Amino acid sequence: MPLGALRPSPLVEQATEHLREQITNGEWPVGTRLPGENALAKTLGVGRSTVREALRALAGAGLVQARQGAGVFVIATEPAEDWPARLRRAAITDVYEVRMMVETQAARLAAERRTEEDLAAMEAALEARSGAAAGDDAAFVDADIALHAAVVAAAGNPVLTDLFAEFAPVLRERLIDLVELLGLRERDRNPGHDSHAALVAAVRRGDGESAERILREELEQTLAHLHTDRPGRP
Repeated sequence: MPLGALRPSPLVEQATEHLREQITNGEWPVGTRLPGENALAKTLGVGRSTVREALRALAGAGLVQARQGAGVFVIATEPAEDWPARLRRAAITDVYEVRMMVETQAARLAAERRTEEDLAAMEAALEARSGAAAGDDAAFVDADIALHAAVVAAAGNPVLTDLFAEFAPVLRERLIDLVELLGLRERDRNPGHDSHAALVAAVRRGDGESAERILREELEQTLAHLHTDRPGRP
């Protein structure tokens, strides 16, 4: 498919799509060195800055790679799967194992770094979790995740916060299923209250070792249920 001049509209998006088509259609196979920015800009009828942004988008999709002093090369003909899609496809046990590693370290950091605002947010989330015990399973899971998110936020690391936010939608869906399947709230409408209260208390007194241990034990119990009752579910 030959390249052609673009219409004056979202030029970066158009340039990205045109170049992507060249790659995914096989016009530029893996290993091909792309034409230089000047040549691409002239062919597409745009400025070099537009071409540069388009190439950056293609690199982000895992299709091309810039090699210093050599140019830009095609490294794949299909875009890399984005992180949320990969999480949705992953087994919940795999997601939960990573969650446990992330959250237990976040709890330790939270105990060291928490502010009064963080503590207030955790206390409010703990109270909301108790209040949600009277509601349906989805409302309870939402409140539980909100408490865990408050603990992660108290670690004061925005990367950890963003990483947990990526996990949250997958966790919500699977945990609602797990609670319903196992009837975990038939015997106790507010399961795990004591351990969650102990977690917040450990963070409040700055006891990182206890915060990490309490959360690890709590998450390990859920992971054991997942391994026993839902092995390998995608």
